[in-house]
Amino acid sequence: MSACARPGCGGGIDPDGFCDRCGLESPVPAVTTTSGPFTTTRPPAPDPGTDSGTSGSVSTHGGTQGSVSTQGQGTGPFTGPSTGPGTAPWTSSVSPSGRSRRASTRSTARGRLGAGLVEVPRVPYRDPKSAVLANPEVPEAKRFCSACGKEVGRSREGRPGRVEGFCPQCGHHYSYTPKLEPGEVLHGQYEVLGCLAHGGLGWIYLALDHAVSDRWVVLKGLLDSGDADAMAAAMAERRFLAEVEHPNIVKIHNFVQHADRATGDLVDYIVMEYVGGRSVKDMIKELRGQGGGTESLPLAQAIAYALEVLPALGYLHGVGLLYCDFKPDNVIQTEEQLKLIDLGAVRRIGDNRSAIYGTIGYQAPEIGTIGPSVASDLYTVGRALAVMSFSFDFRRKFKGSLPSPTVEPLLARFESYRRFLHRATDPNPELRFTSAEEMAEQLTGVLREVLAAEDGDPRPGLSRQFTPERRCFGAEHDPDLPTAAAALPVPQVDATDPAAGFLATATTGEAVERIAALRAAPVTTAEVRLQLVRALIDAGQSEEATRELYGLTATSMFDPDDPSLVDSDDWRPVWYRGLAALVEGSPADARAAFEAVYDVLPGEAAPKLAIALCAEATGNPDEAAHYYELVWRTDRSYVSAAFGLARVLLAAGTRDRAVAVLHTVPETSSHHVAAQVSAIRAQTDKAHHGAGGDPAITSIEGAAERLAALELDVARRARLSVEVLQAAFDWLAAGGGGGGATSVNGHGELLGCELTDRGLRLGLERHYRTLARLADTPEERFALVDRANAVRPRTLV
Repeated sequence: MSACARPGCGGGIDPDGFCDRCGLESPVPAVTTTSGPFTTTRPPAPDPGTDSGTSGSVSTHGGTQGSVSTQGQGTGPFTGPSTGPGTAPWTSSVSPSGRSRRASTRSTARGRLGAGLVEVPRVPYRDPKSAVLANPEVPEAKRFCSACGKEVGRSREGRPGRVEGFCPQCGHHYSYTPKLEPGEVLHGQYEVLGCLAHGGLGWIYLALDHAVSDRWVVLKGLLDSGDADAMAAAMAERRFLAEVEHPNIVKIHNFVQHADRATGDLVDYIVMEYVGGRSVKDMIKELRGQGGGTESLPLAQAIAYALEVLPALGYLHGVGLLYCDFKPDNVIQTEEQLKLIDLGAVRRIGDNRSAIYGTIGYQAPEIGTIGPSVASDLYTVGRALAVMSFSFDFRRKFKGSLPSPTVEPLLARFESYRRFLHRATDPNPELRFTSAEEMAEQLTGVLREVLAAEDGDPRPGLSRQFTPERRCFGAEHDPDLPTAAAALPVPQVDATDPAAGFLATATTGEAVERIAALRAAPVTTAEVRLQLVRALIDAGQSEEATRELYGLTATSMFDPDDPSLVDSDDWRPVWYRGLAALVEGSPADARAAFEAVYDVLPGEAAPKLAIALCAEATGNPDEAAHYYELVWRTDRSYVSAAFGLARVLLAAGTRDRAVAVLHTVPETSSHHVAAQVSAIRAQTDKAHHGAGGDPAITSIEGAAERLAALELDVARRARLSVEVLQAAFDWLAAGGGGGGATSVNGHGELLGCELTDRGLRLGLERHYRTLARLADTPEERFALVDRANAVRPRTLV
């Protein structure tokens, strides 16, 4: 056993390439021409030093892999948001101007990986001839009996281990010699060039197909024809591969038989396409070999890989198949395309007889009791994504769990990613993602957040789960909770519901009208009842809405008194319970509901916006700023988040950052003018200028420049002009500018007025008289004229 290369560890590397002390993979690049043992025992044979069985391999194109099999049973103090790496630069100065059941450097030319959002390094196509092994051997440390899992073929008394023989424990025959030699021709068509790698079902060979333009193909045979489970797995792969046709799954070309040179027995071989690239596992091993041994793929790249393979898994699920053994070893990238290369563990959904193949550290915990399922397949994706994105002892210490955010900084930095992984790998399969499509949808939302955090550029996306925010709250003044509840997004109506057509017309108009229409609906469905709950909440009838929720969810696991018990199949009652709690004035209860929805839908913006509102209402400004910024940085269509973030920053005394946020409301937004007005008031209001309370002239001039650039009606422009000129007048009266008519802009003017006592008084008088002419009542007009007379400069008689 070799020593672990990590400084201060002192452990040894076990036969599978992992340290027996720190539990992490060896930082030295692994030899990709060998693999570990392949066990098919029922149950897995225990092996000292491992968790539940001997690790092994299932591979199509090679790579070191660890797999086990079990027999299926068939049962069933506030400083504002961080300005460090990965956050938006809010401190910079800016010049004025559907329901479920159910990167770093940016480039203008991206491929399809990662939903076209992230640039993934290309992997050049590998010349097949360069991949052939000169000396195909399986190291002794990787030789195990396929029947009992014990060591075979090991050196003794200075003599090398046998590559063929019988297991000393159970007497089962084993063989690690290649069955085909270079130059050998199969089926009069496939000329063998040599071995590529050794997988769980035997040697994998490169060959030329002379019948089809001398194309490169891969031949895969059996590890041991005497192993019934290995034979069954090979036959399963043959059967399933014939049915599979997907661009991200290796293609099957043919099935042939060839006589074994030693015994004359016919051996079955699968002929499949050659995928010339690199496995994701090899990419990670290279990174760790070049570094300190704990490096991982950039998070955006890891997510891009997962997003590329999820449609392939969804395809398999759609045709009634389970992949069962997803891991980085089984994914190869060529150029910008990914392929699943190993279907040796594939089985039919509902198959309770076949041996189950999987890999320690990736396999779902319920496999040994209720067997594989769509949920267990998605579990392996979650585990593989974690392995790709950060280094941790996934086979031992964290075999069935994930590191905490205090242990793994990546999970602390990206909360939505942490929540995504926790749902994907929940020990309870009922609480995981219910389909590959749903998982990919939420992961895409997480990717948008990650990319926005890395470079500060928003990555908006249309939600299939929520409507846009119904209106912007907090643009003119601090919002009250019922108003905010009426502005938050709501769940989309299920288009497949029998009452969907009726709801398209019955959910418009005033709340009272909607309530009456919904109570008289021609058919009462879950959608109708949910829309009734929504209408009751909008009408302020939160208690009645809650009673309706009780009746709606009487047969589900949802408890309106405990929103943490959210049903992943339908989280919408929990969302409406949160809205009802806001109307009732209970932001803490509302937050509990919104947190539960966030756990289920980590890629959605709506729960984070709602949590930010609740945090602000309960006196947690740092948390409120975090969630407001998270939403606004990712998607600029949620303008309420910008006003909320600016509001919290102003309350904390960080005026410049608040103004910078308001600057980012795009000109295309209907709330752009409101944001600019808020920025003007933030720059001129004494309450927003720290302990001294007096805004600097630079801030006042910035507000004046912004005001001059806005298109406003006469009354609004006059009111804002009064605010700006009054701030400058107060600054000058307090000794600003040393009593002289100077200005940092060199003009000595502000909104066309001289920056002197007389000039500012004349400006204020003019705007007060403008407002008086536009007053709605005589009383208001008289008050404004009085102000104009009071502020006008003294004149000599």
